[in-house]
Amino acid sequence: MTTSTPSDLILKLAALHTMLQKQIAGPLSYHGISFTEYQVLKQLHDAPAQKMRRIDLAQQIGLSASGVTRMLNPMEKVGLVSKEEAARDARVSLVTLTTAGQTVFRDAEASFRQAAGSVLASVIDADQQHLHRIADSLL
Repeated sequence: MTTSTPSDLILKLAALHTMLQKQIAGPLSYHGISFTEYQVLKQLHDAPAQKMRRIDLAQQIGLSASGVTRMLNPMEKVGLVSKEEAARDARVSLVTLTTAGQTVFRDAEASFRQAAGSVLASVIDADQQHLHRIADSLL
């Protein structure tokens, strides 16, 4: 038996990430959104008043400030989110989930849950819980 190195594990995790992205992207595309856009909608849906600072949203989904701005612009154009300046500090940009965004999120969430269940169907519950603990320790 060969010993796996940390670099082997990172490469395997990267391949897993790519596979997950592909398997989740298809069902979400029926709702007109990408996996990253789904993550934006989920973060906003779960936020107090369904509103977040743009920079906090970027951090939560793993994008740079400019990357999240590029992601939000088309989402704003189609009415999924709205952007505004914070009342107390004009330098702070807030992002809010719109009513249309809430609807798309609810519909996409059902597809996401079904796809996630399908992806993990072959992994027993105990192993899924173990993966949760490992992910939590790495994040």
